[in-house]
Amino acid sequence: MKKGLLNRPNGIKVMTGSKDIAKDNLSSQLHQQSGGALSAYRAKVLGKDAGFFKLFQFELAALFCINLGGGLGYLLRKKMLASLFQSCGRSLILGKGIVLRKPGYISVGDSVAIDDYVMLDGCCEGKTAIAIGNNVIISKACVIQAKTGSLEIGNNSDIGAHTIISSISGITLAPSVLIAGNCYIGGARYHMDDLTEPIMNQGIYSRGPVSIGEGTWIGASVTILDGATIGKGCVIGAGSLVTGDIPDYAIAVGVPAKVVRLRE
Repeated sequence: MKKGLLNRPNGIKVMTGSKDIAKDNLSSQLHQQSGGALSAYRAKVLGKDAGFFKLFQFELAALFCINLGGGLGYLLRKKMLASLFQSCGRSLILGKGIVLRKPGYISVGDSVAIDDYVMLDGCCEGKTAIAIGNNVIISKACVIQAKTGSLEIGNNSDIGAHTIISSISGITLAPSVLIAGNCYIGGARYHMDDLTEPIMNQGIYSRGPVSIGEGTWIGASVTILDGATIGKGCVIGAGSLVTGDIPDYAIAVGVPAKVVRLRE
């Protein structure tokens, strides 16, 4: 998409191809919900449509098994948490310390393994905010969140430890994507043209969804920003910053990432 400058109604110029994102203030979500503290907590953790029975089930799991080690912990977490998801396949493994937010908008396939201290957040409350395919591995301390856009993880994908995937305009990982540790994918950008307002109060915008093609390998500590498209069978070198489009079977490295050769 060709990009240029576009005047916003307030006179501020932004790149064409981007769109403003409506995002609720987190403090308002936590402290200004009608119905009291319990209703605010239930809406944040399970979603505004969740009943108090689901909340009771979640609280029991949090009390007895979320941080329980060993095989008993795995067994109890599967028994007590699987039914909170929108759908859940067979042979689910949930590590200790897992953090679930709005699991009723998260679907999980067969033979999925989610390691210790992972956060799954279906915040956007779409029909299916997060869709995790079959045979997916999500390693320790990852953050997988659908903030204002949906997030899809294809079959047989493997996400390395401490990776953050944060969907604003949508993120799609095709099947068999391999992501090394400490990566960041997605996000958005703040408007910052008004010098009289703190940047955090000026709103956010996105340059579009993120797409990563089948069989691609993302190296350690790679950052992939909103609007980036990575083709099929690519290799992105460690520490690279991807801001645009990478063609199929390309090897790209650097900040910003540039294609150095094709795998042909």
